[in-house]
Amino acid sequence: MTESAARRGRPRDASRDRALLDATLAVLGESGYGGLTTAAVAARAGVSTATLYRRWPSKEFLVVDAAAAYSHELTAPADTGTLEGDLRALLRDKAASMTGKEGGVLRSLIAEGGHNAALADALTKAFVLPVRLRMEEIVQRAVDRGEIVPVEHADLLGDLVIGPMMSRFFLTPLPPDEVDAGLAAETADRLLPFLIRAIGG
Repeated sequence: MTESAARRGRPRDASRDRALLDATLAVLGESGYGGLTTAAVAARAGVSTATLYRRWPSKEFLVVDAAAAYSHELTAPADTGTLEGDLRALLRDKAASMTGKEGGVLRSLIAEGGHNAALADALTKAFVLPVRLRMEEIVQRAVDRGEIVPVEHADLLGDLVIGPMMSRFFLTPLPPDEVDAGLAAETADRLLPFLIRAIGG
């Protein structure tokens, strides 16, 4: 095997991938989507732009992967054993994703998605669909436990999580120093009784 073939067959370094995704989120938070460049991301991660392009062919693919990785961490399924516990965990996860530095990143991506169809589609797949799926799973577990009767169109219930959170944190003017983890958890807990009643719990 030639040296070049050996290099092509070498597995990707997961830690380097993670460093690039973290750097992408950091640059997005500072400069927004419009100000993000692959050169800035590569410099923040301490790698060359060639290394970045071997993993992602464009800025858009890089941003979508970074957003999807972050979303996956925040929406990891949690089976608490009760409908109330599962819904509280979901609401708190979603509130956390819309506040702090990460909330600023998401706000920037949503603004760009308004005139970038590919990015908007990717955001839907990375942020909206996982919440809808997680809500369907929560409802089905509650039905299986006998806590509630079957619910029609359970996938739409995910929008009852996303909508109020976006209204609260993205559309309501709030002092920046008030939008923190404490407010996120408080807002999630205040919404919880309304969501339980909507589901029939």
